[in-house]
Amino acid sequence: MTNNIYSLPEYPCQADVWDELREEKRPIVIYGMGNGADKLLRRFEKYGITVSDIFASDGFVRGHSYAGFRVKSFSEIKAEYSDFVIVLSFASNRPEVMEMIKGIDAEYELYIPDMPIANEQEYFDREFYNSHYDEIASAYSLFEDEDSKRIFSSVIKYRLFGRLSYLLEGMSDKDEMYSLIGKGIERIVDAGAYNGDTAREAITYFPKLKKIYAIEADKRNFQKLLKFAQSCEVEVYPIDAAVWCECGVGLFSVSANRNSSVTATASYEHKKEDISLITVDSITSDKIDYIKYDVEGAEYEALSGSYGTIKESRPALLVSLYHRSRDIFFLPSYISKTFNNYRLYLRRLPSIPAWELNLIALPIET
Repeated sequence: MTNNIYSLPEYPCQADVWDELREEKRPIVIYGMGNGADKLLRRFEKYGITVSDIFASDGFVRGHSYAGFRVKSFSEIKAEYSDFVIVLSFASNRPEVMEMIKGIDAEYELYIPDMPIANEQEYFDREFYNSHYDEIASAYSLFEDEDSKRIFSSVIKYRLFGRLSYLLEGMSDKDEMYSLIGKGIERIVDAGAYNGDTAREAITYFPKLKKIYAIEADKRNFQKLLKFAQSCEVEVYPIDAAVWCECGVGLFSVSANRNSSVTATASYEHKKEDISLITVDSITSDKIDYIKYDVEGAEYEALSGSYGTIKESRPALLVSLYHRSRDIFFLPSYISKTFNNYRLYLRRLPSIPAWELNLIALPIET
């Protein structure tokens, strides 16, 4: 069967990055350590993929071991193997690191498998693509412009095949992203405010901005957010809580970075603590012009808890779509069905892998 949406991969998909790695005869070496490498090794074990070595950049090797391997330098790997396959296990949005990775890709066989940040049980592999193809194709048709459709298709192809070329096809910059939203924004909700970085961006891009409701659950990040709020030229209301579909108390998995998240169970990787759960609807009766959601996999729940605000205020929305495998098609469809008369766009800021993927939903004036 041939799909009739030309820019999506063939349906049904017959092979993905994991199939290709399983069939690979050359030595496979992992570049990087940490949480990404742990996920990669678990995935390799599931597929019966053999790892020959683990390496780090020259200058970062100190004779230590990782997952039973002595960590080698890239120079050692090149000296030891005449031909090999590299699998990248870390993420970066730093321009110099991305350029370095592009250089490696030009010289060696490089795979960058997509590994979900939330819900490791749900990978975007060929089985997932084939079982959700109709939903994916339907979501593709919702976007307003060709740039959005190009980004959508490039991310789908990247997730299936793990190739850098697909990542490089669909990237935007912040100026372009914010220009879609416009300059008339006065009151915003920043759900997942981190240390105030996106609030700072909002002040830069929205010259009429008067008030920011900044919500952050991680305690250390919240302290930084407080300092930002105290020195800010616009009104900032820091709220120490996690955004959810109902108010209450939840379990919060703390990783001291952007990957902290609300979770139903404890994780061996992160410590846990109780956290207040709030809805966007419970924050204020102000008319809200813009809501940003970057809540580490709880975007659906956060949107559900914003139903009244969105219906009443008709704000512009910016929603992260990269934490869960299904977010890229499920959340656009949810917004389209739940909140009438919104135009949907997709933009992705530079990063490796396909992080920083944002849905922009703009109200149609009626």
